[in-house]
Amino acid sequence: MHINFIDLKAQYLTIKDEIDQAIRAVIEKSAFAAGPFVKSFEEKFAERHQAEYCVGVNSGTAALHIAMWALGFGPGDEVIVPANTFFATAEAVSLCGSTPVFVDCEPFYFNINPQKIEEAITSKTRAIIPVHLYGQSAQMDEIQSIAAKHRLVIIEDCAQAHLTEYKGKKVGSFGSCGCFSFYPGKNLGAYGEGGAVLTNDESFYKKMMALRDHGSAQKYYHDYIGHNYRMEGMQGAVLEVKLKYLEEWTMKRRQNADLYRKYLRGIKQVEVPQEMPDGRHVYHLFVVKVGRRDELINYLKEEGIAAGIHYPVPCHLQKAYAHLPLRTPLVISEKLAHDILSLPMYAELSEEEIRYVCEKIKTFYQSN
Repeated sequence: MHINFIDLKAQYLTIKDEIDQAIRAVIEKSAFAAGPFVKSFEEKFAERHQAEYCVGVNSGTAALHIAMWALGFGPGDEVIVPANTFFATAEAVSLCGSTPVFVDCEPFYFNINPQKIEEAITSKTRAIIPVHLYGQSAQMDEIQSIAAKHRLVIIEDCAQAHLTEYKGKKVGSFGSCGCFSFYPGKNLGAYGEGGAVLTNDESFYKKMMALRDHGSAQKYYHDYIGHNYRMEGMQGAVLEVKLKYLEEWTMKRRQNADLYRKYLRGIKQVEVPQEMPDGRHVYHLFVVKVGRRDELINYLKEEGIAAGIHYPVPCHLQKAYAHLPLRTPLVISEKLAHDILSLPMYAELSEEEIRYVCEKIKTFYQSN
């Protein structure tokens, strides 16, 4: 049996007619850059996440950068970010000329550890970027309390957290904004690159809308030095179709997570992800901690199973950040980089396929 890590074609085939029709509509209207299809998606995405405004952009990295840009971050500012995240979280800070300050993650949920944040705060600290990693919310109550105490901005990185909830509230609405990615493999993925920023602040929204279009709110009149971060019309149309199915796909991901737990039970070398009792995990990734991780991933590959590692090198150990001194120890992040393994996870994954993956993992540990 061959099992993909993610199967975008299988998803496409379930909604093929609607997707094809949406793409034809964009071509017929020649609305390729921003335009009505993007605007329609922005409105629906904001509504689904209980936000007032949405700025569609051309990647999740652009979403983070434009949010920080509009908030006025620059040289001399420090921003607290988790070490255990994709590089783009810290990269957006650097693109503004600011300095990312890395903080360790929790040992159980893998998100930024609120207890470590205050240790990293200085007079230069201006913001915290909590990442809702793998589809589970960071502990936003504690983070909001710390931010209020030190008068810090919160920018949520929701790239892996479409429809994730914390205490009944959608992520992306706990801080100044929430930044999303629509990279094809995300729970809500475009057919190319895409991203968005959600906010409830009208003036902030208007500034980001201008910055994404060369600093212009009116064609040929430029109030700021901006960028070309517009979302393509094609992506807006595709995303609007897929948004209708996001809740259904999310439920299937959660069901698949339960199946993994069922079939991995009793394998002492495998620690399944823990779910916060007051949150809703959407399982962008199903990440387990395992013994002899590298041997296992090679064995699974030989058995036709594609697995991944998110992430093999923490941000603070990347060559690009070798010049930055560490303010606090990052022991958990470094250990996770050696122990974690992402198993196949998508809505179309069948119980038979999940059982096969788990049986092969069990066989590996029994025979080695």
